[in-house]
Amino acid sequence: MPVPDALVLDGVSRGFKQGPARIEVLKGIDLRLAAGEVAALVGVSGAGKSTLLQIAGLLERPDAGEVMIAGERAARRDRPRTRLRRDAVGFVYQFHHLLAEFTACENVMLPCLLAGSSRAAARARAEELLGAVGLAERLAHHPGQLSGGEQQRVAIARGLANAPGLVLADEPTGNLDEETAAHVFDGFLAVLRARGASALIATHDRRLARRLDRVYVLAHGRLAAEPAPAAAEETAP
Repeated sequence: MPVPDALVLDGVSRGFKQGPARIEVLKGIDLRLAAGEVAALVGVSGAGKSTLLQIAGLLERPDAGEVMIAGERAARRDRPRTRLRRDAVGFVYQFHHLLAEFTACENVMLPCLLAGSSRAAARARAEELLGAVGLAERLAHHPGQLSGGEQQRVAIARGLANAPGLVLADEPTGNLDEETAAHVFDGFLAVLRARGASALIATHDRRLARRLDRVYVLAHGRLAAEPAPAAAEETAP
């Protein structure tokens, strides 16, 4: 039996009113992200990358079109959408949004606890993920005691806490200096690959984007797929 695509967007459109005018941000977007595929989403600021990710992650509804995650069509009703989002999708944002009063371990435990895991299971999962991103020695540290790169690695671990098949990341290294961003991205990509997760990662950094399986370019409300980076390199003169 074939494995369903991790994410399918079919004819997704979204617009917003701006005074008397209406701005069409997404115009009939089609996208297919295969199971285990890690793709980049690039485009200038304001192109609609965050809107696309919000719709893909069922945080926002499109004006038209359909979203499917792991072969399941997103329902219109709130409860099944919430269940699918909780069980199948992980989010990583540019700003980590960690809870200052909780330790690194506790921040990663929270999604597990909200999903119904026992405290012991949630702690074991958090410790495993924090170890995978190089923070095994920082479990008991609060966000204020961590560097920017470390805080973002905690956020990455939190996004993977419930073992989602699909991870959506919105500029996950955009708030870091170049060297730190490269280290954090390396760790993020390694964890995704090790767990076989699919991901759509919005980024301005073309060097990082070229390391992924595919690059999608969003411009003027339309989405286009560039040739796979490896294929592009093979055909380059």
